[in-house]
Amino acid sequence: MFIPTNDVTVLGDIDKQLLGVTDQHVHYLSHPSLTNKSLPHNSASTDTASKPVNAPSKSNIGIHLQMRTAFEALKQSAETAGIELKIASGFRSFERQLQIWNNKFIGNTAIKKGNGETVDISRLSDWQVIEAILLYSALPGASRHHWGCDIDVYAPNLLSAGKSLQLEPWEYQQSGPMEKLSTWLNQHAEEFGFYFPYDTYRGGVAAEPWHLSFVPLSAQYQAQFNLQTLQACLLNTDIGGKTAIIDNLAEIEKRFINNVNTCLIDYSHEN
Repeated sequence: MFIPTNDVTVLGDIDKQLLGVTDQHVHYLSHPSLTNKSLPHNSASTDTASKPVNAPSKSNIGIHLQMRTAFEALKQSAETAGIELKIASGFRSFERQLQIWNNKFIGNTAIKKGNGETVDISRLSDWQVIEAILLYSALPGASRHHWGCDIDVYAPNLLSAGKSLQLEPWEYQQSGPMEKLSTWLNQHAEEFGFYFPYDTYRGGVAAEPWHLSFVPLSAQYQAQFNLQTLQACLLNTDIGGKTAIIDNLAEIEKRFINNVNTCLIDYSHEN
């Protein structure tokens, strides 16, 4: 049974949630150490969030407060099919996304091609490096993980003994360890309001068969995305490739931010 968008309404400051500079909308599945509901950020000068606190540890996976019921139902249904559904990555703050971005831009973290090979950035322009990063890593302030309603999932019980998840496409394809999970999600995720925003490569972000989005919330966030707000935030941020990013922001929006699967988004607006 599909969950229509009018059953759930985003609460709180949606602009801050879109940028990932607050976690007021997030429920942590383990024991969070956060006592203040604002995360460290370098957002626009007009931001009035209270003092920053330490970002949650990697073990503190967060999801949107209003997605908890749907995710638990999805998880329980998967269990009946012998699948132990777990979240590899949930909510991600602006600061965490910025760290990921800058490490890739300066070469501290490898940038991967669609075939798994590593990109040699030594001869690339700043814009070419940015394009390469955006294949798998979102621009800080424009990551769907900021919203809390987009998650990367896997099933640890489907991994062979001693094997760890790489979060690579082959793992979710035929004969991969997550094949059973992919098949089951493609058949049942929609019943709980979830869909795959990166179901295929569209000339922007690579296909991500592990990435689920909760439509009743993500449709609202996507509709409220504002390029000018993102630009103001980035202008006040120490981000690698800033000049090239700002110069090509409209192209980034077209190819990498809004260029997603919209089949269920369109359906949700009709209901």
